[in-house]
Formats: sequence, C-alpha cells, structure tokens
Amino acid sequence: MNVGIVGLGLIGGSFAKAYHEAGHRVLAYNRTASVTQFAQMANAVDEELTQENISQCDLILLTLYPKACIEYLEKVGAFISKSAVVIDACGTKRDICAACFPIAQKYGWLFVGGHPMAGTHFSGFKYSRATMFKGAPMVLVPPQRDDMQLIDHVVKLLAPCEFGRFSVTTAEKHDEMIAFTSQLAHLVSNAYVKSPTASVHKGFSAGSYKDMTRVAWLNAPMWTELFLENRDYLLSELDALTAALNAYRQALADGDREKLCQLLDEGKKRKEEVG
Repeated sequence: MNVGIVGLGLIGGSFAKAYHEAGHRVLAYNRTASVTQFAQMANAVDEELTQENISQCDLILLTLYPKACIEYLEKVGAFISKSAVVIDACGTKRDICAACFPIAQKYGWLFVGGHPMAGTHFSGFKYSRATMFKGAPMVLVPPQRDDMQLIDHVVKLLAPCEFGRFSVTTAEKHDEMIAFTSQLAHLVSNAYVKSPTASVHKGFSAGSYKDMTRVAWLNAPMWTELFLENRDYLLSELDALTAALNAYRQALADGDREKLCQLLDEGKKRKEEVG
C-alpha cells in the first residue's frame, strides 16, 4: 500500500513510522522540508509527497491544523486517485468535514473525518513513535454512518496503527464530546498552573499536581484554532464547570461543612458512575 502523510509532527510522524514498519511505502509532505529529509534519514519515509506522485497513494492521512488541511485538499484534490481514501487527524470535525466532504465528492474520492485519541504533551517528529496508536481509540466521521462496507474498508486501511477500538459518529457529536473530554481538560490545566503558588511547588507536589498540569504544556497556536472552532461547545462546558466551582467556593466562604461534604461526595459518586 502507498500511504501519503501530510504533516510530520508528533501524529504524522507516528503514522509514518507505523506504516513504514508494517512494510508499506510512505510518501510524506511537511512545510519545513528539512523535517521530511530527517524523516527519510530516520527510515520513516521513503520519499517526499508531491503533486506529481500523490495519485499513487491508496491512503492519505492529513495531520495539519484544520484550516491548513482544507487548504491543502483544495490545492491537490484534482490529483488524488478516485480509489483513494483521505482521513484527517484534526481535533475538531465540524469545519473540516463541512469543507472536505464536498471537495471529495467533487473529485470522486473518499474523505473520512478522523481523530486518533492518542498523543503526548510533547510535539514534533522527534517525539513520534510507531506504537503511538497501539490500543488507543480512533473516532471516525464518515459521510454515511450506515455504510458498513465503507467503515470496514477504512478500519482495514488503519490496521497497521493497531488502534484498540473505533467509534463512528457525526461531526457535531464528536465536537460536543471532545469539548468535555479533551479541550476543557487542556484549558483548565493551562489556567490552573498560572497560580502564583506554582512557582514554589517543588517539594510540596506529587501525583495530583502532575496529573493536573500534564497538558498545560501545549501547542498554543494549534489549541487556539481548535478552541475557537469549537467555542460553542467549549463555552457550554466551561459554564458548567464555573457553576460547579462557584458552588464549592460558596460552601467554603460560608464555612458550610455539610454542604461542602455533600458536594465532594456527589463528585466522588459521579466519578464512580462515569469511570
């Protein structure tokens, strides 16, 4: 299989390594050419992906920011093989699916929205690894959710990544869920570490601090784009969190032991329910 990778950061580099180690031919494009050259020297990429050879690809994986993915497909869409499948790996789905489903339909190939639920707080090709997706969930947003033959085909194309499970959903449902499971967590972590006390935490912190601050170290331009694209759902989650925090704050301010204990017990039980 010929696999095209667009973007050789953490996710794109991990895709490249996974497919190359599985014995597939990997063609890759990165805005900074030196990264592509390094990936070739690292034996993760066979050759550069160009407008001239993109038609050879059976599978194309887009790992740029959402707007950049759309711009890329608008530029090369006419050169992609009609038998190819194009899957993005962006953190939001509504904007990219709304733009790319029509592009795919125009040129006759298949576009499927995708979101690998894997990664680290590090970024860049040097942190990528072939096992990044092993056992991880993969979310798919196909143009038709009830086309099981199409979904089965996509799952087989992604087999070298060794995803642990696949979820098939709509772009709207994906963005609603990801606002809670990912975006809110990054936002809260980033805000939490801004406490003046953080500068003197050493010697007084352990697992709780590490868990809360792990994703505070993020790619600011990328997350800014994702947050703004999904701001309606993220604002809803942020409002719900603010209301919950205000309830705890009021109980503390009032010295209301019974209310505070009730709130804490409710949170404990809720965690038991949702896992």
